[in-house]
Amino acid sequence: GYNFGDYLKHWLSMEERAAKLGGHVPKIFHVNWFRKDANGKFLWPGFGENTRVLEWILHRIDDHECYRETPIGRVPNSLNLTGLSGTINEKELFSIPKQFWLKEVDDIKQYYDNQLAQDLPAEIAKELHELKGRVEQM
Repeated sequence: GYNFGDYLKHWLSMEERAAKLGGHVPKIFHVNWFRKDANGKFLWPGFGENTRVLEWILHRIDDHECYRETPIGRVPNSLNLTGLSGTINEKELFSIPKQFWLKEVDDIKQYYDNQLAQDLPAEIAKELHELKGRVEQM
């Protein structure tokens, strides 16, 4: 197999390589389709409604500033909810729960420690450390 640490180093080198060629690396998006509220109900209806999130992603790819900066990155200001049956609690949908993210950062660190040990690129270790600091200050 391919050493995961080497893979990450290779990926990190892409930005510099793309810039030399006048290009850029693709934007990366993360979506948790399965977040639930305090009552155990899904915050997002899923299925065909996921196209609304994909629409937002396409706007971001085109460099539209339809986001807000948060300690974990850029999240939507809003989504196109026109014609959606039911109601969406946008405040909760776009919330950044501090305790969840503190645990998430610790889980990511544990994964890196177990899988990469000394092979973790310094840039990723630095970003994870900075992410933890931003979340702690929330």
